Amino acid sequence: MRMTSEADRQELLRIARDAITAHVNGVAAVELPVSESLERTGGAFVSIHHGGELRGCIGHIEANRSLRRVVGECAVAACSTDPRFPPVTPVELPDLEIEVSLLGSLEPIASPDDIEVGRHGLLVEHDWQRGLLLPQVATEWRWDCETFLAQTCRKAGLPLDAWKKGAKVWRFEAEVFSEQPGRARH
Repeated sequence: MRMTSEADRQELLRIARDAITAHVNGVAAVELPVSESLERTGGAFVSIHHGGELRGCIGHIEANRSLRRVVGECAVAACSTDPRFPPVTPVELPDLEIEVSLLGSLEPIASPDDIEVGRHGLLVEHDWQRGLLLPQVATEWRWDCETFLAQTCRKAGLPLDAWKKGAKVWRFEAEVFSEQPGRARH
């Protein structure tokens, strides 16, 4: 799935890096003009890696704000408020790898047969609990469809079989790219 040009991808990565750097250094990020295509609304996640390990990942699912804003805000949140990790420090900045996932539209699913591992991400919701896993997660962990569903339920704080017992499940595709050429995914 490809929604953006290579120039827009690089611009979104710059926005994420600039936002992280400014936040970690305690200064205001400088907003530079961007292409009009980055003003379109969309959901996105920003993942930060350090030494090949996840260091933070935060996203915004709803397509109700511009991509430039979503990516900048998610980058700051990923480096500072992901509850799994302490905030990023200035000494870590040069070694961070940034990955952006632009979310496609949500499509309800009826069964595991509607999921293609490596292509689809999942969102599970029941009452006020909700969890999302990006498409690359299932591939990295070598999960099958049912394990992917169960782990998305776990992420939502639900029983592993909640997807069989009334939880709503949606799939989506994502355009995933990173600063590191070896980590870029389409």
